[in-house]
Parts: sequence; structure tokens; C-alpha cells
Amino acid sequence: QVQLVESGGGLVQAGGSLRLSCAASTTTFGRYIIAWFRRAPGKEREFVAAVSTGGGSTNYAGAVKRRFTISRDNAANTVDLQMNSLKPEDTAVYYCAAKTYTGSIYTTTSASYVYWGQGTQVTISS
Repeated sequence: QVQLVESGGGLVQAGGSLRLSCAASTTTFGRYIIAWFRRAPGKEREFVAAVSTGGGSTNYAGAVKRRFTISRDNAANTVDLQMNSLKPEDTAVYYCAAKTYTGSIYTTTSASYVYWGQGTQVTISS
């Protein structure tokens, strides 16, 4: 069982930055692929970014590529999402999710992830 807790959401102006953090409660954090998803009002939940178990490989949705950076610290059991050049369309609830190392960072469906956090609200004003 893995518990995930997101933090760092808030309200910023367009063009600004935010850093989200996901803290995991497990002694085997390094065995899990971690991803960020988001759900905008009235829309389906969508994949944002994923990082491999060791942090050496990452995958990004096209809409956030070159603006967002995902990273992990296995010693601290955390995964961060640095979000730059934020746009109003980035407004959403952001979720942290985990699946075991047998999966792939390139499988981006929600169904492929087993554990989920409660989410943190990110609001970008124009």
C-alpha cells in the first residue's frame, strides 16, 4: 500500500511558476513509477508527466513539454513537478499517482496507475 500526499498548489498569474510536491509513505518508493495527472473543470483527467523508478527517464504530455519538469528524490520519498510559464489552461486539480516498476512511463492511461493522492488545486489567472 502506498499513500500519496500532494502539496504546493495555489493561485498564480499567467507566466508564473509553481512547484508541486508528492510525498509517498512506503519503504519501497524506488520500486514505483510516479506520475502527475490533472483534471480541469468539465474535462477528463489527463496525463501530465511521469518519471521512472530511478529518475533517469521521463515522459511528458505535449501540452506541458518544455514548461514542466518532473523529478524525484528516492532518499526523501518525494516527486516534484516544477511548472513554469503557466497558462490559464493549466488550471486544474493535480494528482500524484504511482504504479510498480513493471509498468512503463510511456503507458499514460489513468487505469495503469494503482495508487492516487487526493489532489492539489492549481489556478492560473489571466
